[in-house]
Amino acid sequence: MKKLALSVAAMLIAGATFAQVKFGVTAGPSFSSVSTKVSGNKETSKLMTGLRAGFTADIPLADEFYVQPSLLYVGKGGNDLRDVDLKSRIHYLQLPINFMYKPEVGAGNLFIGLGPYIAYGLGGKWEGDWFGTNISRDIEWGDGKDLKRLDAGANFQVGYEFPMGFNVGLFTDLGLVNIEGADNDNTFKNTSFGLSIGYKFGGR
Repeated sequence: MKKLALSVAAMLIAGATFAQVKFGVTAGPSFSSVSTKVSGNKETSKLMTGLRAGFTADIPLADEFYVQPSLLYVGKGGNDLRDVDLKSRIHYLQLPINFMYKPEVGAGNLFIGLGPYIAYGLGGKWEGDWFGTNISRDIEWGDGKDLKRLDAGANFQVGYEFPMGFNVGLFTDLGLVNIEGADNDNTFKNTSFGLSIGYKFGGR
């Protein structure tokens, strides 16, 4: 009986928690750059505009505190890489997990989130002029090639959620992993920031 009671209690708690989960969709522009180090020289590319869009879930932990996993498509890359007329455009499937603080402010809620992310490279291209040679080719993935598929870093977001479920915010992603594929001392790291517009539904 004790085991049965504990099982029922666990199911009720899980059901109550799930009933309070808010699911959402989000989309907006992303402005990304690439930081590189080649032969000891550090450079940051010019900004590239892309898209960041996907699905989110706000899972309650305590009053005003949530954990928010998301599944996003994110376009990253940069223009004028390594001081030449070359750009990289990289497509990622990204999983951020944010720890959220959502205090009530006015009629809605302010939200502040911070956490890690991991991203998987779906594809990408090099385009432009490489020391006098015009190139347009797919990025080759893997050790000893162009770039490593897996990227990881930290992300931060802040914004406001209106009572009807609409929300608007700002975000930034800071790549902390060197994804340079070649076996040398060079580095290649992603950074991006942008605007998000979304809608939350469900929960209580």
